[in-house]
Amino acid sequence: MNDDLVALLFDVVRRQEERIQADEYLAILIVEGQRKLVLTEYDYLRDRKAAEAFERRAAIHARKIAAIRWVFSVPQVWVINERDVEVRAVSPHPLRPGEQEAITWMGFDQADGVDYGRVPYTRRPSGEPVFGEPEVFTVPVFSGDLMPGNTLLRSLMDDDAS
Repeated sequence: MNDDLVALLFDVVRRQEERIQADEYLAILIVEGQRKLVLTEYDYLRDRKAAEAFERRAAIHARKIAAIRWVFSVPQVWVINERDVEVRAVSPHPLRPGEQEAITWMGFDQADGVDYGRVPYTRRPSGEPVFGEPEVFTVPVFSGDLMPGNTLLRSLMDDDAS
């Protein structure tokens, strides 16, 4: 990851951490191009239809500012299995065995391509979140259609190909 994308990642993570501390769970996207654009969506975690609609709208805005890089983040609950990772939306219910809260993120830079990662966090007995450092996946990642940011990435790449 280049320094510009790292700086954008830390900006998104900071914003996401502030929202989680306020018990607000939303998608946050920061896009840089001709100017910097911050987009958020509370309904993103409601269902897949809302998530895809937000990412398609975000792609329209990204094209308007001639985006050269972006980072997209969503708080989720992770379960790491032997073969894959399952995720679900954050909820006020206690975590089940094997679950961990994390900020899932995807970043894109025209010069470097796509990066994926997460920021794990735990909670003190009071419920206050304690955040880890951003992790960048160093193993091959095969993002499925449900990966946050995947619809945005596909929408922007399809436009570039035409």
